[in-house]
Amino acid sequence: MSKETIILLYGGRSAEREVSVLSAESVMRAINYDKFFVKTYFIAQNGDFIKTQEFDSTPSADERLMTNSSIVPSQGIRPSDIYEENAVVFPVLHGPMGEDGSIQGFLEVLRLPYVGTNVLASSVAMDKITTKQVLASEGIPQVAFETVIEGEDVEAKIRAVEANLTYPVFVKPANMGSSVGISKAENQAELRAAIALAFRYDSRLLVEQGVNAREIEVGILGNTDVQTTLPGEVVKDVAFYDYDAKYIDNKITMAIPAEIPAATAEQMRSYAASAFRAIGGGGLSRCDFFLTEEGDIFLNELNTMPGFTQWSMYPLLWDNMGLAYPDLIETLVTLAKETFAKREQHLI
Repeated sequence: MSKETIILLYGGRSAEREVSVLSAESVMRAINYDKFFVKTYFIAQNGDFIKTQEFDSTPSADERLMTNSSIVPSQGIRPSDIYEENAVVFPVLHGPMGEDGSIQGFLEVLRLPYVGTNVLASSVAMDKITTKQVLASEGIPQVAFETVIEGEDVEAKIRAVEANLTYPVFVKPANMGSSVGISKAENQAELRAAIALAFRYDSRLLVEQGVNAREIEVGILGNTDVQTTLPGEVVKDVAFYDYDAKYIDNKITMAIPAEIPAATAEQMRSYAASAFRAIGGGGLSRCDFFLTEEGDIFLNELNTMPGFTQWSMYPLLWDNMGLAYPDLIETLVTLAKETFAKREQHLI
């Protein structure tokens, strides 16, 4: 039996590019090489496409993928050169220009099947403000928030925050993930600094009410038949689950499944599936919740390309459900081909 080709696309132009490399290296080791042949392509910080390694068997433990510090310019290619008939792309890309619908649109123009949500769902979920508006229309509970858009009167927005929310608040770029550019503000001075930092990453900001809550996550898998996992909990050794805590210091542990009431777990799974359908999701997502001491549930965000690193919650959640990492990848490839076939059929 001939092997199918998976095109592993990683790197990217966003501030989350290093997370992408970590995720891609984990994926390349988890793939079942009895069934798949893997080609890897690196998108450099400047947007160049670079042809990197190919794998016919599981890479050695010390094998590393190309990064911005180890680019080989002579291996540069045209973006369209990644096309290969019958191949499936796994775009292990996080953040803007990778998870926001842009790369998905590029792959659709090339007529390549790809893992993950489509253009619209990717762009909706990437923008935290738009996501909140869509979820509000479905009656899904969320924490109170205000928005700050570049060009608006920032002083008036600060007054609105202080009138409608209470400190602490969290300031987030609307279109970033992996905790990049997010700050906790305990007072007005910190709020101003947080706004200035977030504006470095986006022109649309979200200011959310801080809540004393546990962070619970649910994995989502499927196209029309949407499956969810039992919830898992992010157990933090630090007060704020920032980028360094997630990916550098590993100051977190996972409690899978989370120790929460069964009714709470079922409600979260129901909200997760509803939210996924509301944005038009397909393939995969991770749904993140807050759970307060009073038992209130708030949906925080949908991540349409969750981390796939060795510490990442998403593959661990599915492993707990009996779907091992290599089988999860194979399922995602199958879902990608199903979506591609249906998309082609709709072009009548």
